[in-house]
Amino acid sequence: MNKEEILNKLQDIFRDVFDDDTIVIREDSDADDIDEWDSFNNISLMSAIEKSFNIKFDLAELQDLEDVGAMADVILKKL
Repeated sequence: MNKEEILNKLQDIFRDVFDDDTIVIREDSDADDIDEWDSFNNISLMSAIEKSFNIKFDLAELQDLEDVGAMADVILKKL
């Protein structure tokens, strides 16, 4: 799986978690870009990503995630 495929899959996950089919993510998208992306929904988002990609994030990785691009990079390394 390459980064573009990961981003496409993340797009679907974001739309599902936030229940909004109009969300369009980019590599520089972050919590400021999505109204509902708060700390509670972030837990749901990370859980959905872990399940979908069959990976586990550790705490240090989660703290370093600044945007969707960084998230995709971590996922790519774990796959």
